[in-house]
Amino acid sequence: MEMHLVCVCLILAVFGSAFCVDDGPGAKLIGAPGAMVRLSESDPGVLKAVKFAEERYNMGSNGMHVRRVSRVISASKQIVKGIRYSITVEIGNTQCKKTSHLSLSETCDFVPELHKLKTEVCLFEVWDIPWENKCTLLKQKCQPSVEPQETRKVVSVPLSVNQASQESVQLLTLFKNFMEKYNRTYSSQEEAEKRLSIFQENMKTVQLLQSMEQGSAEYGVTKFSDLTEEEFRETYLNPMLSQWTLQRPLKPAARATDPPPASWDWREHGAVSDVKNQGMCGSCWAFSVTGNIEGQWFRKSGKLVSLSEQELVDCDRLDQACGGGLPSNAYAAIEGLGGLETETDYTYTGHKQACDFSSDKVAVYINSSVELPKDEKEIAAWLAENGPVSAALNAFAMQFYRKGVSKPLKILCNPWMIDHAVLLVGYGERKGVPFWAIKNSWGEDYGEQGYYYLYRGKGLCGIDKMCSSAVVN
Repeated sequence: MEMHLVCVCLILAVFGSAFCVDDGPGAKLIGAPGAMVRLSESDPGVLKAVKFAEERYNMGSNGMHVRRVSRVISASKQIVKGIRYSITVEIGNTQCKKTSHLSLSETCDFVPELHKLKTEVCLFEVWDIPWENKCTLLKQKCQPSVEPQETRKVVSVPLSVNQASQESVQLLTLFKNFMEKYNRTYSSQEEAEKRLSIFQENMKTVQLLQSMEQGSAEYGVTKFSDLTEEEFRETYLNPMLSQWTLQRPLKPAARATDPPPASWDWREHGAVSDVKNQGMCGSCWAFSVTGNIEGQWFRKSGKLVSLSEQELVDCDRLDQACGGGLPSNAYAAIEGLGGLETETDYTYTGHKQACDFSSDKVAVYINSSVELPKDEKEIAAWLAENGPVSAALNAFAMQFYRKGVSKPLKILCNPWMIDHAVLLVGYGERKGVPFWAIKNSWGEDYGEQGYYYLYRGKGLCGIDKMCSSAVVN
């Protein structure tokens, strides 16, 4: 199969794994202790987790009708003296009234009238202690969907052209335009139909994202629209970013001496190189770090030099190349190597190869690295005073982002599920809405000329959790 794929991180994560009494002390768990791990909805444990949350929700609800989960949006688990599940769902009214005789296994269809569905987005946190056969609902937080339900009505589209409806014709036209725009070709009719089906499901996700958007972001067809959630996870996520126990401690950065100006953009001051493309490789950590060092070197020398990410992919023994990495490790690796070569001397290939670093070709060096305060006002002040900042975030809303200031619901974009490294190059406001200007590494045909704009001031998606910088003396 021939497909042109570019690096992006996960937008919707769903969950699975064993739950409650089906787990045992010897059950296999994924990830380091204390790390947040995304899960798949294909696991049978998903149904049990949803059922448990539904039961507790309905027990505490004063509504007349039984409410059920209509869609799993995201979920994860954390091993903390048991297993702590964090699940985000859509939940709405069914046609079943609450009675003492109602069986929880009874089939209850959702109410057909959209205004009576009363859909909410709910975050449930469930603590499971398998060896004690004990499950506890730690947290339940719900809020109404942002937009009217009509905006999220999705018609099931048949894939058979012989049974084509108006909706299926629209879908096929949209998919055809997608293939032409992004030069997609598939090896067989079977593969094409599979990708069309994935594309259709992704368009439903787009509708969900748009209906819940609190900012000005527009979501739609992007070059990632024919890929499944699993393909994103396996190919493009950086799982190491959420592994807090793997991070190397950095010394704290000195706070900025002056308060932040109302806006600042290092692109306007010559400190930011062109947007790059990491390709089918989870090397966003390398691009984030080189972008930061490019800015630091510019601040030191007045010269902007495009630096080699491939050197880090090949020669950084602390990280896992296309399998992910941590900025803190990358700084240490650069110090150990003696510096970075230029992009021209050590060209990016998008896959790990033998280390070909030459100390004779070192173009820049760093002396140390620092961690910024976990406060957005202080991050803005430091950025304006010192240069672009290496950062990381949960890329929940990024896969289908097209333009505008993205402001996903906070309960949908877990700030501890960080999975993508980026570069903060500036900040400001659009029509009174504060934003971060984020340089991404998915090519110039992503978002706004390769940039993603995220709402600033609420710590959305964990953007304030992992900010750092190299130091050039």
